[in-house]
Amino acid sequence: MVSRTPRAATLRRSTHPAQPLPRRDRGTTAGALVVALASWEVLVRVSNTPVYLLPAPSLVFHTLAQHLPTYLQAALITFGEAWLGLLLGAGVALCTAILVTLWPRVEQGVMSLAILVKSTPLVVIAPLLTIWLGFGWQPKVIITALVTFFPILVNALVGLQTITPSLHDLFRVWRASRWEALWHLRLPHSLPHLFAGLKVSAPLALIGAIVAEWTGASGGLGRTMWLAYTNLNLPFLFAAIFVVTAAGIALYQIISHVERRMAYWRPIP
Repeated sequence: MVSRTPRAATLRRSTHPAQPLPRRDRGTTAGALVVALASWEVLVRVSNTPVYLLPAPSLVFHTLAQHLPTYLQAALITFGEAWLGLLLGAGVALCTAILVTLWPRVEQGVMSLAILVKSTPLVVIAPLLTIWLGFGWQPKVIITALVTFFPILVNALVGLQTITPSLHDLFRVWRASRWEALWHLRLPHSLPHLFAGLKVSAPLALIGAIVAEWTGASGGLGRTMWLAYTNLNLPFLFAAIFVVTAAGIALYQIISHVERRMAYWRPIP
């Protein structure tokens, strides 16, 4: 039995860290957030701003605590729709990027269709999907996938097509097939670019789900915000905005954690 030396164990930890890398100073971010909320609170109280124009943060947090089960249930619905839509959009974008990389002749036509989808306003697509598919989760997931598709596609293409020439020549010397080069060279090389696109698309996924819920839904944060807006209940509306922000941060952190596990050779702050 071969025993591991301390040097080998150190090398293994340095190339495949089990724990996330140290974060930057979190106290600065927390302090800035506290200062912003405190300034907001003081501004509202000093100026005597009416609640129907701008509620104080203390009132917003009180509303959130008072109706916490309602917000949690709505957040689970919207978060699930956003997550499914993000996975669907990422899967289609990655498959499209692989198709374009292996067959460059179709790039112009595929990118033209992708730009067409990107340029179509959500306010036009969302009502149509609601009419065709009803008020369930399907139109929300499709809208979210459409929103997240293009940023991931562009980043995946950059990662798959930007290969170090020496490595590409090495695979040619080894007479690797296109699929072998794709699996062993292009896909691993594209991971940082792919995760960059996922990080950009994570907030867009929530926005897409919420916009789709505005056109018709039986639940979710979008419906909660719409009902609060129509009733001019701004504390309820701002509480929903805070929940959306927390959900966006959570989605971003999940993607960052997966990136640290898959692209472990690349230091991530």
